[in-house]
Amino acid sequence: MTQSVVVQVGQCGNQVGCRFWDLALREHAHVNKKGLYDEALSSFFRNVDSRKSDGRACGIGGRIQHLKARAVLVDMEEGVVKEILQGPLREVFDSTQLLTDVSGSGNNWAVGYVTYGSAYREQIVDKLRKAAEHCDCLQCFFLIHSMGGGTGSGLGTRVLNLLEEEFPEVCRIVTSIYPSAEDDVITSPYNSVLAMKELTEHADCVLPVENQSLVDIVNKIKHMSHGGKPGSTIKTNCTVISGQGGLTGAEKPFDAMNNIVANLLLNMTSSARFDGSLNMDLNEIAMNLVPFPRLHYLVPSLTPLYTLADVSVPTRRLDQMFSDAFSKDHQLIRADPKHSLYLACALMVRGQVQVSDLRRNIERLKPSLPFVSWNQEGWKTGLCSVPPVGHSHSLLALANNTCVKPTFMELRERFTKLYKKKAHLHHYLHVEGMEQSCFSEAISSLSSLIEEYHSLDATKGKLMPDAPRLSIAR
Repeated sequence: MTQSVVVQVGQCGNQVGCRFWDLALREHAHVNKKGLYDEALSSFFRNVDSRKSDGRACGIGGRIQHLKARAVLVDMEEGVVKEILQGPLREVFDSTQLLTDVSGSGNNWAVGYVTYGSAYREQIVDKLRKAAEHCDCLQCFFLIHSMGGGTGSGLGTRVLNLLEEEFPEVCRIVTSIYPSAEDDVITSPYNSVLAMKELTEHADCVLPVENQSLVDIVNKIKHMSHGGKPGSTIKTNCTVISGQGGLTGAEKPFDAMNNIVANLLLNMTSSARFDGSLNMDLNEIAMNLVPFPRLHYLVPSLTPLYTLADVSVPTRRLDQMFSDAFSKDHQLIRADPKHSLYLACALMVRGQVQVSDLRRNIERLKPSLPFVSWNQEGWKTGLCSVPPVGHSHSLLALANNTCVKPTFMELRERFTKLYKKKAHLHHYLHVEGMEQSCFSEAISSLSSLIEEYHSLDATKGKLMPDAPRLSIAR
């Protein structure tokens, strides 16, 4: 069995991470009735016997003593991390896994990346190494951060660079929360574009999640639960709602949105944690879904999402679940993949689903999904037999699709509006080590990424001729 380490950076990264650990513990408790430390738990948790002075982990098969998350928590404002340490998850982390400051990054990418990145470099590397040393077979780093603030975007992408430097062979999967156009952080377009350059160059896969999409999904769920038939209510045993059923008490702001992202990570890692008839290795995601190294932005969609809002809604039929995964309402960014070009797609199914069901649905959906001509069979599938708590089955689709292009174009537009006026630029240039060339390089990197997607889009519907064979000199 392999292990993975979760690195949470900034306020948003730590709030999402908190929901992930809460729901992961609940999921394992639901399955693990005997209280024994098994391989499923070892993938994301250590079992530490506090009676042993060296704090060494107990082996597989023994009783659960104290579970410690394989995680590193970083924030330059201590509020969220302090809250986690005072809450129900306090036993899951210890001080060696945490790194905080008090002043924050002032919504400035340069402060996070340059100032704090340099000041805390050794401490961050030390904590990452310690987390890695606790693993027998380290498979993946999951980085969770937001793009709009200073610590998440700046220090988050600096940590990504450090991961590549220190552990070049270990897969780096990044979950990035993109700000909405109505974001209250005026400098978020700068932070996001500066962070995009780093993500494009140093991540193996990026799962972009838009704040606005999460807001729309949560509002729809609430509307369904309040506007439904008499007696309809939000199910208390489902993982996409917050608080109820997990370890945490009263619902906090953004909990419902953060839960959706936590569920994305739960479903994505289910094959690494539980058995299934068709196991998908985390390394296989990048291997199979990223034909071009820079085009590694994978659009996530989750289903069921809305059926949990209302008890009177019957469980979705299996085929409907597959159809939903390719509809706009279930995407975690505002995009319509069916009208764009697929480079590849992964389907990660949980529950008692047969391989034949999977194949039948792929064949059924294929005619309506435009794939690049050279990768018509670009499907990767995984079947995990353990369903999410409160469901009979679920599906996560990860699509490498050119539909991310409008999100990036909108971001470029918002950046350009500010940059033309040189608005707020002095806040960045006052940071020692930050040059104006960083801005021109970042926007140039984003523009060339958009252009790469654009040139792929132009091939839609055309059969590309085979590349000419090399003629062998005689």
